[in-house]
Amino acid sequence: MLRRYPDAGEPLSCKPITKGLLNHGYRVSTTRGSYFLKHHLDDSTGDRATIVRQHRATQRLQSLGVPVAPPVQDTEGDTVTEIGGRCYALHPWVDGLHRAGAQLSTAQSERLGALLGAVHTGLEQVMGSGTGLAHRPAGSVGYRSPDPADTFAVIDDLLTAARRRRPRDAFDELAEHRLLERRTLLEQHADRRPPTPGAPATGWVHGDFHPLNVLYRGGDPVAILDWDRLGVQPRAEEAVRAAAIFFVLPAGKLELEKVRAYARAYRRAAGAGAAELTAAVHRVWWERLNDFWILRWRYCLDDQRADPQFPAVSALAVWWTREYETVCEAFTG
Repeated sequence: MLRRYPDAGEPLSCKPITKGLLNHGYRVSTTRGSYFLKHHLDDSTGDRATIVRQHRATQRLQSLGVPVAPPVQDTEGDTVTEIGGRCYALHPWVDGLHRAGAQLSTAQSERLGALLGAVHTGLEQVMGSGTGLAHRPAGSVGYRSPDPADTFAVIDDLLTAARRRRPRDAFDELAEHRLLERRTLLEQHADRRPPTPGAPATGWVHGDFHPLNVLYRGGDPVAILDWDRLGVQPRAEEAVRAAAIFFVLPAGKLELEKVRAYARAYRRAAGAGAAELTAAVHRVWWERLNDFWILRWRYCLDDQRADPQFPAVSALAVWWTREYETVCEAFTG
């Protein structure tokens, strides 16, 4: 493959990157430096046209000063290589570390919110009409929030799977407890289901903004990675989802002081009002209350890579329900 990139040098080593749940990545060392080789595996985002759109977006974001790592162009000026029906891209290697919210100060949390706001306003410029990138993906119209009736059926299926699992362990016990607990919460709060938006979403978002997709060097973010989920969604919902990942503690609570700093900076940078954030908090809370993706992976796909996230994620839904008004205030105050 490197023959397509003569300026990259001769290959010396290729080591797999263990982090990441959907695609495969490798650190490629050559006589001229290091690169990140990405093997696009996710069928929903791995077609050539979608990848090219992501690449062009990051190239244009870089020109606006957003910290990204656009791919290297080959001899033909292309950024996607197809081998055996699979798509690959070569990116410059960026030295840095991933940082969870617990490793960020309040000031760094504020900078993170400003960064995401800059991403959203930058995408508005580079993905708008006249850029050639404004193709709206299927499913980008207004979407319905989860129906508790459907969730109750999912809970029943997952309970059956958790109870049947052999050998049964502490995770299965916790899963059963959280599933029963969540069913009770949904019964109590079924009347709070968010209505379907009256208009389609208009904001372009990164789509997967979380600690493993932001690289830091010292106290500063130096690269936002993995633009596979680039798409049209309510932008403030991405801001709330990201905060719920960055700032969740192991016990399932949010670090609200950092959330306030992050959200205040995001609102300023994105020009988002309190009403927009209030609606986003409500929809994401409801989404979390109905979501069991980690248990689906474990019991339906026999994939346990996400299991370590479950204790905090499942506890957060319960805590957020109890502290709903306080969480809203943190995002809007």
